[in-house]
This record gives sequence, C-alpha cells and structure tokens, in this order.
Amino acid sequence: MITRTRLAAGACALLAALTAGIAFPAPAAAGEPTGEDAPKVNLVLDVSGSMRTRDIDGGTRMAAAKQAFNEVLDATPEEVRLGIRTLGADYPGDDRKTGCKDTAQLYPVGPLDRTEAKTAVATLAPTGWTPIGPALLQAADDLDGGDGSKRIVLISDGEDTCAPLDPCEVAREIAAKGIGLTIDTLGLVPNAKMRQQLSCIAEATGGTYTSIEHTDELTDKVNQLVDRAADPVVTPVATEGADSCAKAPTLKPGLYTDREEFGRQRWYRVDVEPGQELRASVSVGADRAVDPSYGVLLRAVTVHGREIVRGEAAGNGRTDVLSTGLRYPKAQSDEEDAPAETVCLQVTNSFSVAAGVKTTPGLPVELTVDVVDGPSDAGDVASFGLGRGWWLLGALILTGFLAGLLWGWLSRWRFAVWRAN
Repeated sequence: MITRTRLAAGACALLAALTAGIAFPAPAAAGEPTGEDAPKVNLVLDVSGSMRTRDIDGGTRMAAAKQAFNEVLDATPEEVRLGIRTLGADYPGDDRKTGCKDTAQLYPVGPLDRTEAKTAVATLAPTGWTPIGPALLQAADDLDGGDGSKRIVLISDGEDTCAPLDPCEVAREIAAKGIGLTIDTLGLVPNAKMRQQLSCIAEATGGTYTSIEHTDELTDKVNQLVDRAADPVVTPVATEGADSCAKAPTLKPGLYTDREEFGRQRWYRVDVEPGQELRASVSVGADRAVDPSYGVLLRAVTVHGREIVRGEAAGNGRTDVLSTGLRYPKAQSDEEDAPAETVCLQVTNSFSVAAGVKTTPGLPVELTVDVVDGPSDAGDVASFGLGRGWWLLGALILTGFLAGLLWGWLSRWRFAVWRAN
C-alpha cells in the first residue's frame, strides 16, 4: 500500500497531468493527516563482515555507506526525528546464537545532533553476522509511540544469516500491528536471493526496494526516503475495484488504496453532476523487482463504453512509483433536475516480472478522486480526450491539406516543364 501523499509523488503526478493537458487533483476529502507528531526515521545499517568488500566505486561497501550517511545527515529536515541502528557491528565470533543478537541503537531516534551522529557513524567497522530479523524487531520498538509517520530504511549487502527467524515474516508481523510503519530496503550490489528477501520485506509493509551499485545512488535514495517521511501522513480508504464497470464500487471524493495484479485492470465509478469537473489521478508502486519498460493507463469511460478522456505514463525502471491523471469537465445542462453522469474509471498497468518473483499480492494502487465546480466556459469540456485540442488538430489537418495541394500542383508543373524541354 502506498501510504503517503508525498510532495515528490505529487510533483510526478502533476508532470504527468500537464503532459496530457490536464491538472493534478486538489487534495481529497478522505485520507486526512493523522496527528501532528514529528515524523520518525530509523536507518538500519548492515555492518557485517561482508561490508569490507571493495566493489562500490573502487571502495568498500562500508566506505560508501559512511559517505552516504554523512551527506544524508547534513540534508535531514529539522522536523524529522532520526535514529541509526546497526546489525552485525559488535560481535566478531562464530557463535550463531550470540551473533544473531548483535544489533544496537547507534544513535537514538530523536532530535538530530549532526556532529554526534556523524561521529558515531565514523566509528563503525565491518564485523560480524547479518541478523536482519532481530534488527527489524528492535528498530520497530525504537519508533514506538506517537501518531506521526514512522519509517525504517534498511541498508544491507546480504541476506539474513539468522534463520529460522525469517525477516519477511518479521515484516509481516510488524505490518499486522497496524502502527503505520513502512520499511524500505536498499540492497548493496545484490544477488538474486538477497533481492528476493529484501523485496519481500518491503512488500509486506508497503515500502520500496531499490538495488544500489554506486555511492551517489545510495545517498540520493536515502535522502528521498527521509524527505518522504517528513510529508503529512494520510490514511487512504481501502477499496476493491472490479473487473468491469458494471460491478465497480462508486467512489466519493477522497484518497483510496487497492491492489492490482500484473497486466490486469481495475474499474471504479464516480458520479459527476452537470457543471462539475472530475479530477482523478492514480499512482502504481513497483514494490518488488520488475522488468524495465512499463506503463500505467487511467481512462474515464461512459457506462456504454465510450472513452471520454485518458491519462497515461511510461517508465523505464528509474522510479518506484508511476503516476498519471485526468480531468473531465461535464457541461452545464439546461434542465434544472438533470441527473448526474456515472463515469467509469479504468486503471490498467503493463508491469511484468522475471521468473521467480512473486506476482501476488498485486501491485499497490493509490487512487485520488475529486469532484469540483467545473469551468464556466463550456468550450473547456473535453471531447474524446482532446478538449480544446480539437482547434489545433483542425488547424494541422487544414495546413496539411493545403500543403498537399500546393506540392501536387508544383510537381505537375515541374513535370510539364520537363516534358516541354
């Protein structure tokens, strides 16, 4: 589930909307901010022995993590309460029982003293085991209390070494508590098994997984996640779209969340009164490893199947959320008691995954629906998705027709001159 109305995601949806000649929806009535407590972020860093490996920009994985942490600490917003927890940082021995308890809070979650936090990070040296499961349990306890957003950012270069405590099951257990905690995972130079485990952890809590192979990628991603935590927390309303418009639920203005299977579609219905404008946007999250080149389509369709307007966006694997939006202004009616029009919203995706990647549950979908007073100018009403674009289309057709006539006449004249000579 995508559980944040983020400035970054909003900007992405706005860009997609403007590209289609539309505007991004105004804030929805449903999904109000929950509380005013400061947002909390716990950075969980793997400091196991494998972090000595030198394969990130010519340096060790540990050096890349330290550099990224220093830059992140400098850029952390003042309102964020940030902490740092380690795993595998203290016990260098071979006893599994002891090694699987090796997790500690390096810097407590609270107001950030950048100098103190950087000093703590500088002391780290790759040491022991990889107890991801125990570290996640402790990290969740570190964030206990308050109504603000809570986020764990796990950075690891290997899978958990403390089975049978499965980190994926731990993440599901944390999600089941209903405390609104999101776990994002970053894999340093990942292999297939690690990617699968970290993807599963993120998927369980509605977080994201990202593969990291360069220091600047690590810095940018952690900064993005910390900034995201500072945005207002909202509670989307869970809904379940149908496989056809006739069976679709009718939505009021608000923020909704759903799941959509790969390559499938979901339908929803919205009632629009004459003189009102429907504004809708959709964001689909890639919460596991997906193939590059994918797209999202949002269509407004009449109950009889005629397309009114559409919004679409394409991606190439560089982002973990793909967004698009649309607008449909319904013209005023001369009838005083004219009925509302039922508009069907269709959400379709073209994501795909490699063999071995789980396809269930479906991808997280966040749908924003708003109905506002429509434009005063009836000419703004969309026609087959073009709106005022019909004027431009007509001008282009006329220009092409005249250019064709002129070119044909010139060609005939040149041919006649050639024959005469």
